Amino acid sequence: MCSILDNYYQVLGLEPSCSLEDIKRSFRKKAKELHPDLAKGNGGGHDTEQLNLLITAYRVLSDPQQRREYDQHIRAHRKTDTFDYRTFLKSRAWDRSSQSKLIFFDLLHDHEEDALELYEQLLRFSDFSLELYLDREDFMDCAFLLAEEYDRRGKYQKAFDLLMKIVEWERKKPYFKHFFEEVVHRLRDLAGTKLPLVSTKEEMLLYYHRLLECNFSPKEQAFYSKRISKIYESLKRLRV
Repeated sequence: MCSILDNYYQVLGLEPSCSLEDIKRSFRKKAKELHPDLAKGNGGGHDTEQLNLLITAYRVLSDPQQRREYDQHIRAHRKTDTFDYRTFLKSRAWDRSSQSKLIFFDLLHDHEEDALELYEQLLRFSDFSLELYLDREDFMDCAFLLAEEYDRRGKYQKAFDLLMKIVEWERKKPYFKHFFEEVVHRLRDLAGTKLPLVSTKEEMLLYYHRLLECNFSPKEQAFYSKRISKIYESLKRLRV
């Protein structure tokens, strides 16, 4: 049973200042995580309760009038001694596991710039790898969100490498399943329109060959094969 004392913003992983678009985006992501095909629990009861709560949170917060009424109720019941998870993680700067969790937490709570800055700092250590400090599912979701942010900022090579890491893990054991098509679509968008803007022809050959090795659908394979052929033809003309 959903109660007004359930913090619907926390259910969606958002701050009270979030926008309607943030609510929709978080709902789609968390609904995917609780999808029956992706449920991690042995029994479905707990996941069903979580999904029902998620749907209720979305229905209330996506409606302006219900959200205003909810905000009034939640302010009346808010506790002053709530535990600040983000502050706790930030205080453990020496612990890479906590810092990795902080990256994921910040990506989910509108602190994308902080998340990217921390991720870049940790990458300076040659022995750091995000997948070492997050469990498999959290790493894959975190990598997707990082790739999304890098894509938005025009850092297409970094976005590509993170999405390819997701492909590698998905091939070992499916997790994204029905949502994996979005990963494939983003890779095609990067390789087809964005990476060519910042890469040499030789670099693009490497990207396309890596994608061919993924054995996506025949349509995708044909797309990358055609791109490879065009680059080879172009390079051949330059040498003549």
